[in-house]
Amino acid sequence: MNPVTRRILILLFSTLAAHAGAQALEPDIIVTKVINAPVAEVWKAWTTPDGIESFFAPRAAKVVAEPGGAFELWFGLDQPEGSRGSEGCLFHSVLPMQQLVFEWNAPPTIPTIRRLRTLVYLDFKPLDGNRTSLTLRNFGYGQGEEWARAKAYFAAAWPAVMASLEKRFART
Repeated sequence: MNPVTRRILILLFSTLAAHAGAQALEPDIIVTKVINAPVAEVWKAWTTPDGIESFFAPRAAKVVAEPGGAFELWFGLDQPEGSRGSEGCLFHSVLPMQQLVFEWNAPPTIPTIRRLRTLVYLDFKPLDGNRTSLTLRNFGYGQGEEWARAKAYFAAAWPAVMASLEKRFART
């Protein structure tokens, strides 16, 4: 399915769910950190290649922080195409300095569900003293052994990513 069709379907289902009185989904994984930097700097860390590479991935292959824009980070630089990282993932929503929503895929070690996606929400809140409260919420894990493995993987990985961001902005 091409990215535009996927985006249209997601918006259609979201609209239908909202009008049907659907209950809000609870996130599968939640991580909150207080970052010692203003929102603008933390935002830049998540929305630019240089920022991503400073705490998250060795290479931010494509980062276009707009709805439908690419969010492709490479972790396995020497791996074959399709196994390097978040290839094919997109931003879904961008509310500047407030919220980012992007797709995320399972690691290459779980190929049966890799082409499927979860959603990651990042909520940015300014705090006194030029600090930022950043909450990561990861939604959309399915049922079954592969999904359980992916969720367990990211239940450990997302806190490590957020700790790396916190360290990136640590004040000495």
